[in-house]
Amino acid sequence: MPQITVDYSAPLDRRGFALALHPLVAEAVGAPLSGCTTRFREVEETVVGDGTADRAVVHVDIAVRFGQTDDAKRRLSKAVLALLPRHLKTAERARLSVEIRDFENSYLAG
Repeated sequence: MPQITVDYSAPLDRRGFALALHPLVAEAVGAPLSGCTTRFREVEETVVGDGTADRAVVHVDIAVRFGQTDDAKRRLSKAVLALLPRHLKTAERARLSVEIRDFENSYLAG
């Protein structure tokens, strides 16, 4: 099932983002909503470019069941990028990125 990791240095409404993200991901990849899991990792320091601009960063990594089409991954990536700014708690610009990758379902659900 979809495994989501969010690395962030920008102030982020984590719970709100996850609750909005899960239905989007579940619908896009045909997974049950209950199968979506999101982990957040706050990043203490980032360096962008030559380091002169202090820019916040948010990167969303979504591992989906193997076999999703490139088009489905592309559409999901665009939808996540559109969703993210609504959950940032800052007016400053942030560098946003999304990676959708294949995941072999090898886990035990409890």
